[in-house]
Amino acid sequence: MFKTRRRPLQEINSSSMADIAFLLLVFFLVTTTISMDKGISLILPAEGNELEVNKKNIVEILVNQSGKVLMGNTPVLIKNIHSKAQKLLEGNPKLIFSVQTTNETKYKSYIKVLDQLKLAGASKISIANPPGN
Repeated sequence: MFKTRRRPLQEINSSSMADIAFLLLVFFLVTTTISMDKGISLILPAEGNELEVNKKNIVEILVNQSGKVLMGNTPVLIKNIHSKAQKLLEGNPKLIFSVQTTNETKYKSYIKVLDQLKLAGASKISIANPPGN
């Protein structure tokens, strides 16, 4: 019968594979942009700078664990903090907003309150510990 002739298998030259992988790695490292999270920009006072503040210049904002907000002993929706804070600041630009939370308050609610105050133009925001903590 017929004898089939087997051809030798050809191998792929892999000597330059490491070079190609390295070039791809360098390419992606150079072309990738890394976004830096900015976080919350707060200017902290220097240590030992404690000033006596008149009580009528402080507006307490209490945020509970379910995200409900009391602003000066009246319930307020988070989306309405911006307008209320603006009105208060028009009457007294020296106001300090003291934001207090419980240990169970969701971070998202806390950040929303801070964002609303920043939108209102509040430059003096106190992050206070709630009573008893």
